[in-house]
Amino acid sequence: MMTKINIENIDPSRDYISGDPNSQNFLLLYGDYTCNYTRRSQKLNLDLSQSKLPNTAFVYRQCPSKSREQASVTASKFALAAGLQNKFWEAHERLFQIDSKMSEESLDALAAELEIDQKRLKTDMNSDMISKHLNDDLTSALIHEIKNTPTLLINGNKYEGAWDELSIIEEIKRPLGIKLRDARESFFHWAASAGFVLMLATIAALIFVNFGFKETYDHWRETQLGFSFGDSKFSLSIESWVNDGLMAIFFLIVGIEIKREILYGELSSLSKAALPLVGALGGIVVPVIIYLAFNLGLDTYNGWGIPMSTDIAFTLGLMALLGKRVPLPLKVFVSALAIADDLAAILVIAIFYGHGFHVDPFLWAIGILATMLFLNRARIYSRTPYMLLAVLLWYFTHESGLHATLAGVLTAVMIPSREPGNVGGVAAQAEAVFGAKGGQEVSTDGIRILQNAIDRLREPSYHLQHRLESWSNFLILPLFAFFNTGIVLNGSSFSATEPVNLGVILGLIIGKPLGIFLSCWLAVRLGIASLSNEINWTQILGAGCLAGVGFTMSIFIATSAFELELLNNVKLSVLMASIIAASLGILILMIAKPNQR
Repeated sequence: MMTKINIENIDPSRDYISGDPNSQNFLLLYGDYTCNYTRRSQKLNLDLSQSKLPNTAFVYRQCPSKSREQASVTASKFALAAGLQNKFWEAHERLFQIDSKMSEESLDALAAELEIDQKRLKTDMNSDMISKHLNDDLTSALIHEIKNTPTLLINGNKYEGAWDELSIIEEIKRPLGIKLRDARESFFHWAASAGFVLMLATIAALIFVNFGFKETYDHWRETQLGFSFGDSKFSLSIESWVNDGLMAIFFLIVGIEIKREILYGELSSLSKAALPLVGALGGIVVPVIIYLAFNLGLDTYNGWGIPMSTDIAFTLGLMALLGKRVPLPLKVFVSALAIADDLAAILVIAIFYGHGFHVDPFLWAIGILATMLFLNRARIYSRTPYMLLAVLLWYFTHESGLHATLAGVLTAVMIPSREPGNVGGVAAQAEAVFGAKGGQEVSTDGIRILQNAIDRLREPSYHLQHRLESWSNFLILPLFAFFNTGIVLNGSSFSATEPVNLGVILGLIIGKPLGIFLSCWLAVRLGIASLSNEINWTQILGAGCLAGVGFTMSIFIATSAFELELLNNVKLSVLMASIIAASLGILILMIAKPNQR
């Protein structure tokens, strides 16, 4: 009976291994004999495969390119068939040295050079055994999400560092610094990590205030921090610095995402945007109606914006935890919906949740915006002047009485956009820089040129978001959660039947999924939008429930709408509703059958 091969791992019974098959470390390279990049990296591969690294072996798997399919497949089959005559590594090395077109004449000459039985070689190349081996290699490439060649795996983990011998050797030996770096990157790349850290910060705040540290917690929140310049002073509490200052950075990132989606993404055309926009609209209107049904005419009517918001970090994190139960089109739909939802929340905060209005600082803010607009129109792509002006814009926006976080969104709008750079041109430029001195060294000017070329590959706002996103996810939002969810539960006057609490809870648990589901269903029925064949209505309902996890944005609006005891009760309502909505969403998506529609 044939044994099933685990093609995710190294298998000495099928893989060609250079070195000891019992080694503790394995370098696994996916390559294509006709790929120029794989061919250029071959010297490094040979150095590594022949190096004296202890307990390390080298493995090569075939990953022929679709764009060069015939020549690539022929070369791969040649190497595998040569392996049946114990000539794999000799053929492997020489295939990188002959013409990449892999003509029949050049392969015949190579077979003769390597003293390979050509008749048997051609029979084996057309055999089911070789085809299966090649297909298994391609399947393993899919499992490891190999998108281009060459790609190197070190002990099963995709290597994303420099293709430098010393760097790769260091990665294999894994000193403490490398282990800590890999652990950090692994956690940051985990899709649910941001939501996980938010949850920990919330739990920490609840434990802190409910186990004897309420006074210390309040002291931290109310501690004043500021600066003075001459006779002028500016001071805010730590809680205000977090809510109005650091959260402006969060809204800057949100603004960048919204702008990108509108210009290039899922909101860039009516056909793409129709379903998420309609879903977002329904998910905003219905919760607001439910909230006002309980609070219209009461002093608490001002909190109508609380149940309309979606926490994108938690929502997408929970979907990531469900893995393949959530089809990609559903993740794209929810992402676009949440971004549209954020845009609406930003407008609501800016218009309805400011505190007073002062003309002079507002005019200064308009002047700074005009300066940013001039820089934008002048196509000044450096991010530094925009960031310096953003600090001034934040100050004058705060002093004008508008919500200070609006400065972050406006800065995102003002940073100029442009199409991504030409990859081929940048690659040619890099090759010219590296070849300028025979490839032996790169000058300081050469490094600067390469940095400028790489920077050009993406728009300025992308690089800014890349720099700030981890700070936002793993510092700013957790600080916001910690300083805003410290609610005393023992002896609390909380009652779920109070109109304000009932409006928030039902708005998030019922209003969000109901609004999203009904609006999407009507849009599809009326032909306004279309639903992907990979998504069914049960999954839309489950996604709608997950969108009821308001958390960050809902609490943010609550802090602007209410104060003191009422604010704590509303925060507790948001927490309860978010937990219930998350549980319902996960349950529905777990039991939803794929392709039900």
